[in-house]
Amino acid sequence: MSEIEREAMEYDVVIVGAGPAGLSAAIRLKQLDPDLEVVVLEKGSEVGAHILSGAVLDPAGLDRLIPDWKDKGAPITVPVKEDNFYILGHGGRIRLPNWLMPPLMNNHGNYIVSMGNVCRWMAEQAEALGVEIFPGMSCSELVYGEDGALKGVVAGEFGREPDGTPGPAYEPGMELHGKFVFLSEGVRGSLSKEVIAKFGLDAECDVPKFGLGMKEIWEVKPENHNEGEVTHTMGWPLGVANTGGSFIYHLDNNQVYVGLIVDLNYKNPYLFPYMEFQRFKHHRHVAKLLEGGKRIAYGARAVTKGGFQSIPKVAFPGGALLGCSAGLVNLPRVKGNHNAMHSGIEAAEAAVEAIKAGRSGDTLEAYDAALRAGPVGQDLKPVRNVAPFNGRFGLLGGLSLGGLDMWIQSIFKVSLFGTLKHGKTDAQATEKKYAHAPIDYPKPDGKLSFDRLTNVSFSMTNHEESQPCHLRLEDPSVPVMENLPHYAEPAQRYCPAGVYEIVEEAGKPARFVINFQNCVHCKTCDIKDPAQNITWVPPQGGDGPNYPNM
Repeated sequence: MSEIEREAMEYDVVIVGAGPAGLSAAIRLKQLDPDLEVVVLEKGSEVGAHILSGAVLDPAGLDRLIPDWKDKGAPITVPVKEDNFYILGHGGRIRLPNWLMPPLMNNHGNYIVSMGNVCRWMAEQAEALGVEIFPGMSCSELVYGEDGALKGVVAGEFGREPDGTPGPAYEPGMELHGKFVFLSEGVRGSLSKEVIAKFGLDAECDVPKFGLGMKEIWEVKPENHNEGEVTHTMGWPLGVANTGGSFIYHLDNNQVYVGLIVDLNYKNPYLFPYMEFQRFKHHRHVAKLLEGGKRIAYGARAVTKGGFQSIPKVAFPGGALLGCSAGLVNLPRVKGNHNAMHSGIEAAEAAVEAIKAGRSGDTLEAYDAALRAGPVGQDLKPVRNVAPFNGRFGLLGGLSLGGLDMWIQSIFKVSLFGTLKHGKTDAQATEKKYAHAPIDYPKPDGKLSFDRLTNVSFSMTNHEESQPCHLRLEDPSVPVMENLPHYAEPAQRYCPAGVYEIVEEAGKPARFVINFQNCVHCKTCDIKDPAQNITWVPPQGGDGPNYPNM
């Protein structure tokens, strides 16, 4: 427990993160017991400010949580009308016929949405039930009880100096205690990392795997817009050795979501994911869509893709991991929001039963079991080998074997391959620079493609500069002494916001500079750094991107 004296507030359940998982848990808790005291703490300036997702929403989780969501005015109004899959080459494309795709890939009945706006609406539903929601409240520390169980969090700490000491306007924040604490921080949350390590929650699971997703919102010419169209591509510009893929979703009002996910298991330290995304937009079919349009927003975040075998134990003494904190994205479907909602529902139901039985602070074993055996497990098990196949055999081998495995499981409910292992972490997959050649990327033209700093301005990111840097180096010498000579310091390239740079001046040693003000909270650095020397922690509350419609 912290040595700083703080006031404490008591709740039944404390939820960290106002994403689809945390808000679903809050709503379900109050549905089951209106008398429960439930609080949701959100680090963004408002609910939805830090939410970034494709997104095509499978409404299964919302159907279960709020069956009359249409009548309640949910901002879910653009059904998928057309589903396209392509393999891109440098100058052309090959369409994969829909009948060839496994049934689970069908987007019939799904909706193109802004998950930021969906979460804002969900927050309204939660508050109507009596849930307290506090945006702008980063959770900087966990609080444990004398028995070692998680007891609460420290939230709302402000005013530390850059060296970490309390400044003249320091506010220590408060301790918020709960009978249970739910961590729904999203991908690679710092508090989730701590409890996974403390309680050994990953002792029996495979390593986690991730991708970096980058997204722009475009307003296109009306003649180029086709509301309800969903397109996914693989191949160019990543090629056959590097895996990932693009998405193009036609929302309403002539808006199109354009994005690229680059799997972070790539080997070449010279690969520049952001520039791969910018290059993608110059493919003739994509350029034709965007011609005459304008980009109106940009953002990036890491995406979990380890699948079923990478899920850690999600219940521990006093708390639970929800949503992307547990890694619940279905990789081939490019969907995780429905599973996040299911996880919130399952955790809430287990917590209510435990509270009624007087088992406050217990381990919610029922939640862990329900997550694996229920809708989430049923969604993730059939696709569990797609990421390992991609990692071993690249695009073509992964596509063929992964597709075959999904088809077999759709018919016979069993895999001929069992459950494959991922092997290396994404950090370990990075090879030294001597085995690779630098990649020459075209200069952004300012019309279809843009430099990083210009695009970051379209994420409306802001950080108070007088606070401590929230990107912490375990050893400050590693970037220049180890990563630069052996890996050409890949942080300069894997960061989609230009946070990290090597400054070399005549007559002076190279310097590693962290421009934390640019950070869009994607957490790629925490994942991909080959030395695992960078730890991402939340900045003070309200700082970071301010996404309007992501």
